[in-house]
Amino acid sequence: MTRIPSKAEILDWISAHPTQTSKRDIAKAFGIKGADRIDLKRLLKELEAEGHLQKRNKTYRDPEQLPPVTVLLVKAPDENGDLYAQPLEWHGEGVEPIVLVVTTPAGPALGQGDRILARLSKVDGSDHHYEARIIRRIGVNPKRVIGIFRKGAEGGRIVPIEKSSSNEWIVLEDAMQGARDGELVEAEQAGPKGRMGLPRARVINRLGDPSAPKAVSLIAIHQHGIPDDFPNAVVAEADAAKPMGLSGREDLRDMPLITIDPADARDHDDACYAEADTDPQNPGGHIIWVAIADVAAYVKTGGELDREARKRGNSSYFPDRVVPMLPDRLSGDLCSLHEGVPRPCLAVRMQIDAEGNKISHRFVRGLMRSAASLHYAEVQDAMDGQVTERTERFLEPVIKPLYAAYSALKKARARREPLDLDLPERKIVLNDNGQVTSVAFRDRLDAHKLIEEFMILANVAAAETLIKKRSPLLFRVHEEPAPEKLESLRETAMAAGFPLAKGQVLQTKHLNALLNGAAGTDDAELINISTLRSMQQAYYTPENFGHFGLALRNYAHFTSPIRRYADLIVHRSLISAHGWGDDGLQPAEIDRLEETATHISETERRSMIAERDTTDRYLAAYLSERVGSEFTGRISGIARFGAFVKMDETGADGLVPVRTIGREFFHFDAEAGTLMGADTGFTISIGQRVTVRLTQAAPVTGGLELELLSIEEEALPRGGYGGGGGKGGGRRRSPAGHTAKRKSSRSKHKAAKVKRKVDRKRR
Repeated sequence: MTRIPSKAEILDWISAHPTQTSKRDIAKAFGIKGADRIDLKRLLKELEAEGHLQKRNKTYRDPEQLPPVTVLLVKAPDENGDLYAQPLEWHGEGVEPIVLVVTTPAGPALGQGDRILARLSKVDGSDHHYEARIIRRIGVNPKRVIGIFRKGAEGGRIVPIEKSSSNEWIVLEDAMQGARDGELVEAEQAGPKGRMGLPRARVINRLGDPSAPKAVSLIAIHQHGIPDDFPNAVVAEADAAKPMGLSGREDLRDMPLITIDPADARDHDDACYAEADTDPQNPGGHIIWVAIADVAAYVKTGGELDREARKRGNSSYFPDRVVPMLPDRLSGDLCSLHEGVPRPCLAVRMQIDAEGNKISHRFVRGLMRSAASLHYAEVQDAMDGQVTERTERFLEPVIKPLYAAYSALKKARARREPLDLDLPERKIVLNDNGQVTSVAFRDRLDAHKLIEEFMILANVAAAETLIKKRSPLLFRVHEEPAPEKLESLRETAMAAGFPLAKGQVLQTKHLNALLNGAAGTDDAELINISTLRSMQQAYYTPENFGHFGLALRNYAHFTSPIRRYADLIVHRSLISAHGWGDDGLQPAEIDRLEETATHISETERRSMIAERDTTDRYLAAYLSERVGSEFTGRISGIARFGAFVKMDETGADGLVPVRTIGREFFHFDAEAGTLMGADTGFTISIGQRVTVRLTQAAPVTGGLELELLSIEEEALPRGGYGGGGGKGGGRRRSPAGHTAKRKSSRSKHKAAKVKRKVDRKRR
């Protein structure tokens, strides 16, 4: 039996080896193995209970001593000019140790109130206990606030725009940076509370007019409570991270894996490579490698980085900025698969046949070196014959094999028939001042689809592996449409002259048949939007309910752990399932998977709403100079208070208030999605082509108000429908040229509407 050390021996070891204080380190030092670890654990718990040790992040240390790396608060220089600092991680009961800051000419200039991350060395026989050598000044990461500056007699104050914040901030005259009354400013905490107990701040960025485009994303970030600055402890933990080596990993550095991202990508978390399969049993087949940044190696369960990443749930993307899930030291450096730099990864090798069916796959924990960081357009150009000096050397050995594998995957996709919506994505282009210069629709290249198919295949492989190994994970679930939403879609489709049969188990192929039937017609956009609105929202859950939209039984997110916490959970589960190290999924995480799934599903929706609000505000600012102009569009939604119109040119949504349409009362039919005139039966419904005039654009709210000028290219007659909010007016000719009579019941009106639309289609 192994001799168990005494408590004194354990304390002596921890004191002499402050960087090796985990239970594993202590057991190794004393040769403790197997069941004897139980006795060691008991001793450590007793030392902790007695106050001799403090457990922090699975390590033990003497609470009467400072850790070797810690955060310090710099004090004012003494009479000799020496700088001392207060340790912010002192938990002992004795006298707080004195720490001398050792400065160098090349180091940062420090002043009272600065926070630094420092490496400590203990000294004896001196008037101080420790000497601190600066790793990084972290005083540049104080709390920040966005608000309206109000000038006062001696400086001013900042009124935060964040709804949950009721405290104003005091700004002294020398910290105003020239801010003017009513300006939107970004400020940071400048010291302790001042008069009236309010915190002091210094203005660091004048954002100008609160309605100006430059302020838009910051307003959305704060309104929706998205954390946009990292606590000091999180930054310190990220700064302490070091590059990973090859130990315990498969060497993939000679494989020409490449990253393909948008031209303005700020991080690269996935890389790929493909080659023809040489297995004679798989003629025409392919081998596909997908390598993903090994974020789990840096973000350990229960650490400061992990807690903050879980809190954020995901990164949030805006036209002018990114609010990342992880600090830049990781997201933009150590975890980003930069060209020519060794990076740790989790990779999956997938074998597919000539028809795109996955035959086998296996995961490895490796070390890779990206051969190139390319963007979508240049990869597509190379395949289309526009080769540059940069892409020429990758065309034959890398790019063409990727497209060959993609051609096979397209066949499998066609058989699977995932939902194939045609909804162009808007791209807002800003200048250096944050003003919108143009609104365009993003090109959908084969290069985009290639990466999408590779990532979907890797996500399926991850889910299948963890299911087979009975390892807990978070699935990405997308359930089929609710019956009432499906019925609404069926009515819209029938009204446009397209069938969607009842009495069958709904599959994506049925919806694709509807979308294909509408393709190329005036109703294509209407059918695509209506189909999208019938869908349930995807979410995360430990239970596997399948992914309806992708027509997949097993699906999990594996490919973006830099920006999604769900992917980090899947990575940890793969690490545990394969026995790759002690940084896998921990029991405490497994116990709260349901809670984590609910939380990150909510943060994902929060980001989506903030991103959408930001886009709406940018579009309102862009269109504010075109008030009075006419636009074409389509009715995209109906509400009791009016009709929403999606404008063709920008994709922006505006409201036609019902009070501005004619001089009669309009009945709102939520089930049919219509507004119908009480006196004439004049009906406004989803999908109608319209011409509108922009009457108001409010950048602060993102609201656009429109005036309805014509429907289906027929001008609205004056008289009863010529504007004004009064009631009255008699019968009139409808835009389609038919006499519109008031129907005695909702069912008759709906039946007539369907018949008119079908007749119009047949003509």
